[in-house]
Amino acid sequence: MTSYYSYGSFQLINSSWSVHKPWISYYKSNHSPKSSLSSSSSGGKRAPPARDVPEIITPKAVKETRVSFLDMFVDHAFQFVDQPYLPSQKNFAPVDEIGEAVGVSTIEGCIPDEFPQGVFVRNGANPIHGALKSAISIFGKSSHVWVEGEGMLHAVFFNKKIDDKWVTRYKNKYVETDSYKIDKQRDKPAFIPAVEGTSGGVLSGFIFNMLRFGRVNENFSNTSIFEHSGKYYTAAENSMPQEIDINTLQTVGTWDSILDSWNRSFTSHPKKAPETGELVTVGFDAQKPYLVLGCISADGMKLIHKVDLKLERSVICHDMGVTQRYNVILDFPTIVDTTRLLLGGALIKFEKEKYARIGVMPRYGDADSMRWFEVDPCCAFHIINCYEEGDQVVIMACRSEESIIPGPELGNDKFDWFSRGFKHLNSSKKDEGFLFARPFVWRLNMKTGIVENKSYLTGTEFSLDFPFINEKFTGIKNKYGYTQVVDSAASSNAGMSKYNGLAKLFIEEKNLNLAEGTKDGDEFTKVEYHMFRENTFCTGSAFVPKNGDNIVEEDDGWIITFVHNETTDISQVYIVDAKKFSSEPVAKITLPCRVPYGFHGAFMPLIN
Repeated sequence: MTSYYSYGSFQLINSSWSVHKPWISYYKSNHSPKSSLSSSSSGGKRAPPARDVPEIITPKAVKETRVSFLDMFVDHAFQFVDQPYLPSQKNFAPVDEIGEAVGVSTIEGCIPDEFPQGVFVRNGANPIHGALKSAISIFGKSSHVWVEGEGMLHAVFFNKKIDDKWVTRYKNKYVETDSYKIDKQRDKPAFIPAVEGTSGGVLSGFIFNMLRFGRVNENFSNTSIFEHSGKYYTAAENSMPQEIDINTLQTVGTWDSILDSWNRSFTSHPKKAPETGELVTVGFDAQKPYLVLGCISADGMKLIHKVDLKLERSVICHDMGVTQRYNVILDFPTIVDTTRLLLGGALIKFEKEKYARIGVMPRYGDADSMRWFEVDPCCAFHIINCYEEGDQVVIMACRSEESIIPGPELGNDKFDWFSRGFKHLNSSKKDEGFLFARPFVWRLNMKTGIVENKSYLTGTEFSLDFPFINEKFTGIKNKYGYTQVVDSAASSNAGMSKYNGLAKLFIEEKNLNLAEGTKDGDEFTKVEYHMFRENTFCTGSAFVPKNGDNIVEEDDGWIITFVHNETTDISQVYIVDAKKFSSEPVAKITLPCRVPYGFHGAFMPLIN
């Protein structure tokens, strides 16, 4: 059984901690009392009269008794404390489910006629017990990290009536994983936080969670949502994807058609291979094999390729890439190390002094077919796109100098560290702006094995992250990329990421105007911005291709995003014309309740 630390998902993997469970195998089903009428070899003497056989305690009863005892111990020994929300963090706080979908009629502007029917849905953390928790005990202290919390889906449904008039509805719903059901049924925190904290606090969380629930961490499934072969799945690096009924947001269950073949974590960002439609994924673990790659058939029914990539360490691999022929792996030094934890250090740590490399392998290759390219140590959780160009494999991703996961070293002020990290990049202050992310390109020559070019695509005017593209261009050369724009001042004030705009990258066009932080000789990509009003921030942005057969350009479509105004406390969905990017949204749809900030979103067109 596996589980991790999830970026929204990243959690430590259960398989790295085995617990002997003698009560499972001690009494087998075939250990039934023998008959008192057995034959005898001693002259056919009658057997002694039957006696009452004492009741045998079943494995289930033993387990229930043991778990009950452990529950009482945890209730007595562990104190669960809320991690409070600051005033600047109020829209990170969770909301309740609203029940059935609610009609939405307050729309400024209009939904375009060529906008496709479908569902815009975003995943994100929504702690079921009001806030993320810290657990304090005689063993030490452990805490949830900012990306944890039960997954909640927020969806806007776009449907047309017979007269071609739009009908829009809103609904939210928890992703009902196995651990969600445990917490819901108990109506109090069940799992002990087991990612961040003192060594004793984290280790005690591992042990008691495993003994009570058979897994080290909660399965949040709170990071992303994707479609494959007409089915829809939520994902996070802590477990298998959960299938979702896209019409009701009801959780159907774990992706069972590949469950027997794939028994580990699953990236939040699997990629569909160009042309074949196969889904490529990776899963990391705290013990060997540290990273495994898999390829799922286009119909989603079976795992057609699975290979141990034979990494020498466990790294958080939140994203991966594909091209027409290759898979792309980022082996960057955000390292999960249980030995370090046992020695009193952190479970997860960004080790900038360690090596970083990018791996490129054929679609169905093995570890020996991987070509590794050494690059400067950095953090890049999100890939914009990968493609082949001549002998080169081109990788574009959002790069920063430090890792936002998990945060500062033990003993440091967490808020102060994030606050400094989110500040605007300033070359004269090395202890600030280290989380400032920018689109970056690596060009890897597959013949020579040389990194022929590595450079930022944008200057330091804005920090850019959470990239997305027209997904029809995944794995092939694209002209345009999109990101959310980090509000450095607001993020620093909150100690958490806030995005006050959108950016469109014109990848093939150069920006001839030198911006702040640039010098002579710098060549950057042209960027167009769509900035929001003051105190207004977005999450879950996605590209929506235009409906119909008259699509000519890659950017024929719209950007759709969840937006919240912190002054009015009103949440909306914006639809922005991708070709008139800096213009006002063509539609602003006001939602019936607050939508907290979250992680990744997607637009799912109606299949029929």
